[in-house]
Amino acid sequence: MSPETAAPARGRSRGSAPLRFGYGTNGLTDLRLDDALALLAELGYDGVGLTLDHMHLDPLAPDLAARTARVARRMDALGLGVTVETGARYVLDPRRKHGPSLLDPDPDDRARRVDLLIRAVRVAADLGAHALHCFSGITPTGTDQDTAWKRLAETLTPVLDAAATAGVPLAVEPEPGHLLATLADFHRLRRELGDPEPLGLTLDIGHCQCLEPLPPADCVRAAAPWLRHVQIEDMRRGVHEHLPLGDGEIDFPPVLAALADTGYQGLTVVELPRHSHAGPHFAEQSLPFLRRAAVTHAPPGDPSATPEGSTA
Repeated sequence: MSPETAAPARGRSRGSAPLRFGYGTNGLTDLRLDDALALLAELGYDGVGLTLDHMHLDPLAPDLAARTARVARRMDALGLGVTVETGARYVLDPRRKHGPSLLDPDPDDRARRVDLLIRAVRVAADLGAHALHCFSGITPTGTDQDTAWKRLAETLTPVLDAAATAGVPLAVEPEPGHLLATLADFHRLRRELGDPEPLGLTLDIGHCQCLEPLPPADCVRAAAPWLRHVQIEDMRRGVHEHLPLGDGEIDFPPVLAALADTGYQGLTVVELPRHSHAGPHFAEQSLPFLRRAAVTHAPPGDPSATPEGSTA
């Protein structure tokens, strides 16, 4: 078995700490950020996946450091952990979804994305985030694969340097349709960059169901040594559509059991960016679903196997 597929031996055994669940603000865009954070704390979430965008914490507006400090105080008061996510659709260009990217032919456009990510590194550090999420972008028309991979490595290098200085892991997400779409693609990037310490992985459980050759639980085990952030939703094979938990094909108990086995200590964040019209409803429904799924495969005597509120 290759080191890229071997299940790792991690230091913490399953059950010594429960999984920590969060909800993504990209699924709560109809709420003010303060209201969204208060809602998630009231519902019992452990944290939040905070997407930097104009409707919440705008990374391009003035006084970013001061605004970030206020959000940090608010999260601390509510007892919420955080991952910083950079998947805002139009934060850099009002006409191009997720544009410009790290792969754009125009070096000035690539530099704009790099600047955004370095700003996000500083935000993540100031918030005490456990990771900073990003992705590669779609290969531009007319760009060959070798050129695209070279651009990705070059543009990520200053971001990784900033992340190393700030002590924030960079968690790259394989995204269907992007240059870096699969776990195998992540390993290609890791090799091309020389396996730098700050380079980690965002694993989206729905994406595993959508296009990975392994079942999602096996993807978790294979990804464990590099796992820095987890996103979760339901999905169907071959269809990249984020679905509410229980509406797709994923068998969640073995996925969460595998995740617990790895010793992963970051947030597992529900990602439903196209459900903001009913965000509070789906936030309320998702946490009990995940908690039920997490205890289904818990071993006897595991404290996480005792439902919340029980004195058994």
